[in-house]
Amino acid sequence: MLESLGSLTGSPWIYAVIAVSILLDVFLPVLPSGVLVITAATAAAGSATATGAVPRSVPDILALILCAATASVLGDLVAYRLAWRGGDRLDRVIARSRRLTRAQERLGEVLARGGGVLVVVARFAPAGRSVVSLGAGAAHRRVRDFLPWSVLAGLAWAGYSVALGYFGGQWLGATWLATAVSVGALFVAGAGAAYLVRRPAMRGQETGA
Repeated sequence: MLESLGSLTGSPWIYAVIAVSILLDVFLPVLPSGVLVITAATAAAGSATATGAVPRSVPDILALILCAATASVLGDLVAYRLAWRGGDRLDRVIARSRRLTRAQERLGEVLARGGGVLVVVARFAPAGRSVVSLGAGAAHRRVRDFLPWSVLAGLAWAGYSVALGYFGGQWLGATWLATAVSVGALFVAGAGAAYLVRRPAMRGQETGA
């Protein structure tokens, strides 16, 4: 059971822990931010099951979504601004990374044409958020081209992650099994997103080729 996390998931500190994890995982994609969001949502589902209603205590579903989405957008912007100002050192780092080089080459035209669906899809892919945010900044894309898609991506990812945890907890109970199944579904979505980002057909559509 998730009671062992009660001292954290039942405290407002859970929002701070989730926010910091999401803020940092744009630079350290190995951080388990998605797992934390799902675990908190599963705990909220357990509280709802016990009371027979959507819980008004911590963690709250709407607050989790807003917290995760806001932290996601802020992290994107930090990476974007750092890449914008990175100069020659960052250019050399990007040149050594095939993924970052491809992202930098594509993102300029993609965002200028309003094809920012790539930003949303990449948010679900492993390290995709890092590649897109750093690539957009390094390419000196306008923030007004990047930010709306970052907001949409953050909301979509946060809503999906919280929904997985909450409904998994509703169906399977607030157990580690529910958390594991929900995390597995998140990884499946990530694998699907990574496949879509790499597809030549999607890249051609996004760049207007």
